[in-house]
Amino acid sequence: MVIDRRKALLYSSAAALRLLLFLGFPSLPELLTGRVEISTPVSSFKRLLEGFYLYTHNVSPYDGGVFYQAPLLLPLFSLIPPPIFAITTYFLYIALDLVSADALIRIAESGESESSRLFTSTRVGSRWSNLSIGAAYLFNPFTIAACVGRPSSIFTNCAIFFAVANGVKGKTMSSMLALALASYLALYPALLLPPLLLLCYDQHARTPKAAPDAPTFYSQCIASFLGSSALLLYMSYLITGGSWEFLYSVYGVQLLVPDLTPNVGLWWYFFIEMFDSFREFFLGVFWLHLGSYVAGLCFRLRRQPLFVITSMLGIFAVFKPYPSISDTSLYFAFLPLYSHIFPLTRYTFYLLSTLLYASLLGPAFYYLWIYAGSGNANFFYAITLVWCLGLSLIVADSLFAALRDEWEQQRPEMKGKEIRQI
Repeated sequence: MVIDRRKALLYSSAAALRLLLFLGFPSLPELLTGRVEISTPVSSFKRLLEGFYLYTHNVSPYDGGVFYQAPLLLPLFSLIPPPIFAITTYFLYIALDLVSADALIRIAESGESESSRLFTSTRVGSRWSNLSIGAAYLFNPFTIAACVGRPSSIFTNCAIFFAVANGVKGKTMSSMLALALASYLALYPALLLPPLLLLCYDQHARTPKAAPDAPTFYSQCIASFLGSSALLLYMSYLITGGSWEFLYSVYGVQLLVPDLTPNVGLWWYFFIEMFDSFREFFLGVFWLHLGSYVAGLCFRLRRQPLFVITSMLGIFAVFKPYPSISDTSLYFAFLPLYSHIFPLTRYTFYLLSTLLYASLLGPAFYYLWIYAGSGNANFFYAITLVWCLGLSLIVADSLFAALRDEWEQQRPEMKGKEIRQI
């Protein structure tokens, strides 16, 4: 077996940095675990520990009203001996980051972002190297902070990486199983099913003579996804002692948003101020808004299904009910796959400055509100609006660059010329 020394150096240095933060600063994991930018009601490591405590004492973990995470996480953590529980979780989360980075590098190696079945960019070869893309993910401060904070969203991100990595290799069943696992853990990844179906189909249809029948192929994939999801739910039913109460705690909480703990998203403050009589209507509006992007992006960017997945991850980081910087790190992991279109973006400096501004002031405004008492909820919500504005404009600017790249491929004589939006 040939070992890539550069890849081994990348992984070992990333693991060493994380281990240094865990062991060299013992109070840091506890500090980051409690940060609202990292932990949400549906991904908090502290809440996971509360559910785990109830589970190990033969009490339903959902009786406490604070545990909203998938039941299959509980037997996983119950395998860890109590004397080495903390250090084992450190290594577990480090391993998840490394496995995710390896899947990301495999996605980059496929070349799907530059040349898909239906589209080949005119800028092939100008993208970052595969290891640079992996390094951008592993050494992203948001990725590192999320790893040290240990939210359960890391498991969801890892499953999404595997779903896409198997999709670009044409391993359809493995891809559907990984997506089912991600959807089981967090629900929202189910919206990635349409672009992932297109991605898997394109891999099988690269040779026209071997192209499968599209309706049959899609039906089989959807059946695999639903079957895997049903199996995971049934396993959860058995783990919880033959009870379906976990369905509301895991999925009902995300759909109905009863826990309005502050986070970096848009929902919590809006529904705090919302009159109860209008709550159901605006819940429907918010979810319809989040889901409405899927069809439009799949139709308009049919030739680039991987970019649809990338854009949807950015949209999730802004508009899902309980976002965190873990979702942002996932989007920023996929974005360098399209570094060849970065020169076509228009507002890179301003948008990165906006995110830096919000990243620095967000914790300060939260401190002024919660601890110093010299501010109120408007302080923190205002900076989350700036954060979400910056992220949404990055998604929009990258969409513009991808569409410009398609346009230049169709009209080569326009490459490099200035365009004006009318």
